[in-house]
Amino acid sequence: MSLPTQLSHEEIQQRIPHKGTMCLLDKVEAWSADEIVCSATSHLTSDHPLTAEGRLGVSAIIEYAAQAMAVHGGLLAAGASAPAAGYLTSIRQVKWYCDRLDTLGVSMQIRATRLSGDQSMVMYEFTAHANEVLLAEGRLSAVLDIRSLAM
Repeated sequence: MSLPTQLSHEEIQQRIPHKGTMCLLDKVEAWSADEIVCSATSHLTSDHPLTAEGRLGVSAIIEYAAQAMAVHGGLLAAGASAPAAGYLTSIRQVKWYCDRLDTLGVSMQIRATRLSGDQSMVMYEFTAHANEVLLAEGRLSAVLDIRSLAM
């Protein structure tokens, strides 16, 4: 079975646990075994689920990067069962280069590169850009399937 090189919003929802407005990514632009590039415009919507007091702060980029990681894992596990719920275990070396996402006026591009991992945990570095302007960067670690931790 050949996997697509690009995915739509609907196809992304099939590979991650997030649905509806909480699925923040619009499209997978490209991916390989080590990296994924996604685009998003959800930060421009008035009903964004992470908006607080009428603002969408730059820290929401963490969720965008985590979803890029999740869809990448879903693509690497092609043919596996429904997406499993995981959680972030570490957020490190994050640098913010803007204050808000809702005022950008343009789409974002999120790039996540897998640094290490196995079937239970992964580590990625990420960058987020808008029109080639760096918005944030950092590293995230995650447990892939919380069911695997139950004893």
